[in-house]
Amino acid sequence: MSESLLPIIYQDQHLVVIDKPSGLLVHRSRLASDAKVFAMQLLRDQLGQHVYPLHRLDRPTSGLLVFALDSDTARLVNEQWAERSVEKTYHAVVRGYVDDGGIIDYPLKEELDKIADKDARGDKEAQQAVTEYRCLKRIELPFKVSKKHDTSRYSLVELKPKTGRKHQLRRHMSHIRHPIIGDSRHGEGRHNRFFRDQFGCDRLLLAATQIRFQHPHSKEILDLSIDIPDELLRAFAYVS
Repeated sequence: MSESLLPIIYQDQHLVVIDKPSGLLVHRSRLASDAKVFAMQLLRDQLGQHVYPLHRLDRPTSGLLVFALDSDTARLVNEQWAERSVEKTYHAVVRGYVDDGGIIDYPLKEELDKIADKDARGDKEAQQAVTEYRCLKRIELPFKVSKKHDTSRYSLVELKPKTGRKHQLRRHMSHIRHPIIGDSRHGEGRHNRFFRDQFGCDRLLLAATQIRFQHPHSKEILDLSIDIPDELLRAFAYVS
């Protein structure tokens, strides 16, 4: 990960929103001892002041990431997150033809890591987890990736998490048998390799593309969005 300037989507005296690249950690973690740079550190150096991350994106997920520039703003926005009044939209490429739309209401047990969560209880009840999804595009490619089929099908989907569980979108799409391409933990290696070799997509094809919440001071509704990353669209532009 290069140390180039992070793309800033929005900034005022209280908040800054960046487009986090895939592969960049939000902050230092014992789980990724190989990482040398972090979004929090890069943004702090770029702005010349301390920043407060208000939520997280998984390392392989790209997209909108919100920081506060003072502790009072951080507290106020975190209250909105706790009240589930922040609306987030993601886009992803998944295996197979997804239904036109629906709701995944499937409780998830907390995923524990051997290092970071070594002292955490492993017997907690599954927590409510809800995701809305909508299929935007489908494509059938003339490549035999699985042993059962001579062609391969994929969908571009819009995802709106209504809860904020760890790896919720990745786990929910895997649960309905449409894993996200590039997901090394919940996906399928042969499809991940196909996208890497055929389309040069060596990342998780999941991006946080829109976020909507109330500015804690002006009370204005901030509705911020970015374009769907090119990597998520390459397969759908395929011409044989």
